[in-house]
Amino acid sequence: MVHVNHPTHPDIIKRLKRADGHLRNVIEMMETERPCMDIVQQLHAVERALAAAKKTLVHDHIDHCLSHAVEDETREPRTAIEEFKEITKYL
Repeated sequence: MVHVNHPTHPDIIKRLKRADGHLRNVIEMMETERPCMDIVQQLHAVERALAAAKKTLVHDHIDHCLSHAVEDETREPRTAIEEFKEITKYL
């Protein structure tokens, strides 16, 4: 399987960096004994950012990689179907 950069990758990287910043903030908040409600709000932001990045990446893979695999006459359609089944576990 070959990795291909897609137009959505820069957006995904931004989302992951945002999640990284939120997570670093959570660690700092815990180390400085900030209130639990503040910490849980930041953890929620981390979860949302990661979920959005994952969803975008999975959808991008389905839209580009799998549709290309189906159109590729040298590739077995069954392989694309198996790959689709595999990636949907992450939705």
